[in-house]
Amino acid sequence: MAKRSSKTASGHRARTPRASAVAGDDTVITALKLSPAPLSPEMAAYFAKCKEKLGFVPNVLKAYAFDMGKLSAFVAMYNDLMLAPSGLSKLEREMIAVAVSAHNRCYYCLVAHGAAVRQLSGDPALGELMAMNYRAARLSARERAMLDFAVKLSAEPWTIEEKDRAALRHVGFTGRDIWDIAAVTGFFNMSNRVASATDMRPNSAYHGQAR
Repeated sequence: MAKRSSKTASGHRARTPRASAVAGDDTVITALKLSPAPLSPEMAAYFAKCKEKLGFVPNVLKAYAFDMGKLSAFVAMYNDLMLAPSGLSKLEREMIAVAVSAHNRCYYCLVAHGAAVRQLSGDPALGELMAMNYRAARLSARERAMLDFAVKLSAEPWTIEEKDRAALRHVGFTGRDIWDIAAVTGFFNMSNRVASATDMRPNSAYHGQAR
C-alpha cells in the first residue's frame, strides 16, 4: 500500500493531496436519504428562483423536499422571519442565526448564515467572529444585547425574565422587535436540531462566498 505522507526537510510529514472534505456536500444532502417528492408548482418556481438569484438551490430545501407540506411550511416561515419587514435589519437577523447556531454547533447553519453575515456586512472578519465567538466582535450595544438575549434564550429559556426584556428595551428595541428576536432565535434552534439530527450538509458554494 502506498504511504499517505512523507517527511519534509523540516521533519514534518507532508500530507498527500486528497479530495476536499466538502466535495460531496452538493450531492450527499442528508444521512436519512429520504426520497424527494415531486415538486409542487409553487415549490418548483421557488427552486427556479433560487437558482436564478443564488446560482444553486440551498441544500436545506432539498432536504425538506421529501414532503411538500413540510417544505412549504419551512419556506414560508423562513421568508417571513428573515426577509419580511421587521424592526430588525436583515443583517441583525442573520447575526442571530449565526450566534444561535454557534451555541448549538450546527455545521450547516454556521456555514450558510456565516456567509450571509459576510455578504450583508461587507466584513469577512465579522462573519468569522460571529461563527467563532460573537463576544469577541466589536458590536454595538444594540447588537450585543440582542445576541446575549438570543443565546440565553437558546441555552436556558426558563431563565428569561423581565430584566432580560428590559435590557433590550434599554437599547431601543420595541415589544415587536423582542418578539422577532425570540421568533428568529426559536426558528434556528429548531433548524439546528433538525440539521444536526439528519447530518444535513451545506452547499460547498457557501464556503467561498464574500471572502
